[in-house]
Amino acid sequence: MKIGYRTFKTAVGAALAIAIAQLIGLHNFASAGIIVILCVQVTKKRSLETARARFMACVVAIGFAALFFTVFGYHPWTIGLLLLLFIPVTVRLKINEGIATSSVIILHLYAAKEITWGLIANELLLVAVGIGVALIVNMYMPSAEKQLKEYQRIVEDLFRIILKEIVRYLRTNELDWDGKELPLAAEMLEKAKKLAMRHADNQLWRNEDEYVRYFRMRERQLEIIEHMLPLVTSLVYTVEQRMMVADFIDELSDAIHPGNTADRFLRRLAGMREQFQAMPLPTTREQFEERAALFQLVREFEQYLLIKSEFHPGNESNERRLEKSVI
Repeated sequence: MKIGYRTFKTAVGAALAIAIAQLIGLHNFASAGIIVILCVQVTKKRSLETARARFMACVVAIGFAALFFTVFGYHPWTIGLLLLLFIPVTVRLKINEGIATSSVIILHLYAAKEITWGLIANELLLVAVGIGVALIVNMYMPSAEKQLKEYQRIVEDLFRIILKEIVRYLRTNELDWDGKELPLAAEMLEKAKKLAMRHADNQLWRNEDEYVRYFRMRERQLEIIEHMLPLVTSLVYTVEQRMMVADFIDELSDAIHPGNTADRFLRRLAGMREQFQAMPLPTTREQFEERAALFQLVREFEQYLLIKSEFHPGNESNERRLEKSVI
């Protein structure tokens, strides 16, 4: 049985909150532990949002409880009526995550059969202790940097394999590739995006969404690759331009490593297009169709490269870190 870091933090936080609440003499001190359990979330930003919603909901709940119990008395049906109106209000205020916590406060006030300033202060302190401890223990989040870089390496290796298979077909007309790298790349990108978004939500004072943007960029490139594959397999005749495109893609696939930019390959594409235009016109229908398909393939690769060239990390250090591939 494996105990995760979130479980460990929740257990430690709950115990600590109960101990603090008991130490300062709060009534219903065990509820501080419940609040910690509800507030520990998977990211720092999520914890802050949850803490805000729960505290505001508790303040609203105390106001509702004071009004309803004073007007209608301490009866079970009073609680039902209170919740009937209280829950829609929290939803309208977008603090409905605090319904569970505030319901505990409402029940405390109901059990006390009175509402005093001392009791209100007690409940607010319970909430403050629970939320405060939850935020403190949630300040530690294990770094996802290593895993994100590994996802990046895997995705780039898969892209390289796919491009190499395109090159092989263009040079040999052999079509025995099973294409397993395509769904595998899509799966890796989906996992990487989720991890990248969680990583971004754990950066409270910095805008660290470069990995999110990076994997979204790769996802768009994968869509281009999937779109161009039927075009590649439609090529059946060997013409001079076909070998030129194959050589270009081969060099492109080898360039998936640190230190490159997409700009030089875009310039290469422009130069290759000019070479195509300077070559003699096709003399047969088959040659014409082949060259037209190759022109379309070049345009697809241009879009592929433009997607990469539009990716700009937020600062220079992150750019050096994330610029792991050219295309």
